[in-house]
Amino acid sequence: MKVKAAIATAKEQPLVIENVEIDEPRPDEVQVRLVATGVCHTDAIVRDQWYPTPLPAVLGHEGAGIVEKVGSAVTGITPGDRVVLSFASCGVCAGCNAGHPAYCTDFAMRNFGGARPDRSTAFRAEDGSAVSSHFFGQSSFAGVTNVAERSVVKVSETAPLDILGPLGCGVLTGAGAVLNVLKPKPGSSFVLFGTGAVGLSGLLAAVAAGATTVIAVDIVDSRLEFAKSVGATHTINSRNEDPVARIKEITGGGADYALDATGNKVVFRQMIDSMGLLGHAAIVGLAKPGTESPVDIGSSMLTGAGVTFVLEGGAVPQVLIPQLIALYEANRFPFDRLIKHYDFQDINQAFEDSESGVTLKPVVTF
Repeated sequence: MKVKAAIATAKEQPLVIENVEIDEPRPDEVQVRLVATGVCHTDAIVRDQWYPTPLPAVLGHEGAGIVEKVGSAVTGITPGDRVVLSFASCGVCAGCNAGHPAYCTDFAMRNFGGARPDRSTAFRAEDGSAVSSHFFGQSSFAGVTNVAERSVVKVSETAPLDILGPLGCGVLTGAGAVLNVLKPKPGSSFVLFGTGAVGLSGLLAAVAAGATTVIAVDIVDSRLEFAKSVGATHTINSRNEDPVARIKEITGGGADYALDATGNKVVFRQMIDSMGLLGHAAIVGLAKPGTESPVDIGSSMLTGAGVTFVLEGGAVPQVLIPQLIALYEANRFPFDRLIKHYDFQDINQAFEDSESGVTLKPVVTF
């Protein structure tokens, strides 16, 4: 079957929309017709080959759609089901068996390898050559795709698929880091560094969890104003004032909880230096491999603060995604305010607008 797909063909080049041939789903796969898919920073850095997924490739890893076919070994998912797609994991390693699929020992291959575990690809170009597939188990920049069963999360028949895709990665990452890892106590202080879609998802989660002093740090005033509109009690433009000193002033000594969504080594140091006694900080922002950030070990030791590096929100998607939908339906997690929709044919514009900051969370619709 031929389907339209947006293909990353070369490093740092725009995606090209072409027809590809899709094969039949394997026994442990689900074939999904996409309704919408988010555009994530990870798609951009893989397109630009920070991480070497083989090109040409169909990227995309925040899909939502309707099941068309299921493999012979699939249980619990049937044609017609509405689903959100998330990251892939093996299901049998120590991390998966411990309930931590984000730390699957086979994570890199299953999410960035560009193929199934047997090295076959779901897509072929019109000339018959292989096109990398199964990006994060799904490769959702295609009208129809074959998805690893463990990447599929069933949602209700009334679920708004045009907005739910980002729950599969970007929103899951920020919100999961807060709800699963930091676990802020009611009445606590929380600081967000970086008010992009991932960071703001974390801020929304902190508000939902009951944090009452919620500080957003960034260098873009318009984003800081937006952060106020979704729950920030204080904002800091770190170009204009010292964020560490200001955070300690606002909190009376340092933050209880903090999240770095930037992956910037200077910002990471600022987060560490702004922590209060026995505070807990987490970083979710991706940096290029080899990025180093000096930390004042002597001063930091005195706080007893902890730092956790968090991948995919430390989430089990089949658990966290329904929880986030329930919070959204209860008007406690308005992540839809981050989203702007684009037609699939305008996907490169969506990438540009995300990179420039014009759009917090682009979602392309099919």
